[in-house]
Amino acid sequence: MTGRPAPAVLPPPLRLWLGLIAALAALVVVVLGVLYAGHSEPSRVDRWIIRPTADSVRPPWRHVALALDFLGEPAGSAMLIVAAVAGCLLLRRPRAAVLIVVGAGMTVGTATLLKHLVGRTIHGEGNLSYPSGHTAFLTALALVLALSATGRLGLGRTAGLSLVLAAALVAGAAMGWAQVALGAHYPTDVLGGWCTALAVVPATAWLVDRTADARQPGRR
Repeated sequence: MTGRPAPAVLPPPLRLWLGLIAALAALVVVVLGVLYAGHSEPSRVDRWIIRPTADSVRPPWRHVALALDFLGEPAGSAMLIVAAVAGCLLLRRPRAAVLIVVGAGMTVGTATLLKHLVGRTIHGEGNLSYPSGHTAFLTALALVLALSATGRLGLGRTAGLSLVLAAALVAGAAMGWAQVALGAHYPTDVLGGWCTALAVVPATAWLVDRTADARQPGRR
C-alpha cells in the first residue's frame, strides 16, 4: 500500500461543468416526461424526424441495429459491465469499477422508474417507452469510461469535457439510432434516455468519491 488516495472518478476540473450539464439534462428529462405523459403516439417532433416502425431499416443495417440493441439487453449489458469492470481493476482503478456498476445500475433504475411514472407507450399498452433504457445504459457506460480516461490521462477541463461529451454523444447516438430504427422507441424517448444518463452519472460519481474519501484513514 502506498497510502496515496485513489484517483477521483469525477475529475475536479470537470465537476462544475458536469454539474451544470447534469442539472440541465435533468430538466430536459422532466419537461419531456410531463409533455408526453400517458401518450401512445409519436409527437410532432418525432414525426418530423422519423415515424417509428418495425421496418425502418433493412439488412445489412438492420443487423447492425440488432447488434447494438443486444448490448442494452440483460445478457449484452452484463457482458459489457464485466469487461469494463475487469479492465478497470487491471488498471488499478477501483473507484471506476465501482462507478461502472453503481452508475449503470442507478441510470437504468432511474429510467425504469420514469417509464412507469410517465406511462408513455409505443406499439401497445404494455410497451413503456419513455425514456429509452437502452440509450441510457450505453450512454452511462460511455460516460464512466470517458471520466476514467480523463483522470488517468490527466486531461484538463477543455480536453476532458470534450472527451466525456463526445463519448456520451457517440454512444447515445448509436444506440438511439438502433432503437428508433427497430421501432422500439420514439426519437424523444432516446433524447430522454440520453439526458437521464447525463443527469445520473455525474451525481453518482460525486457520491462515489465522497463515500470513498470518507472511508480513507485520516478523513472525516
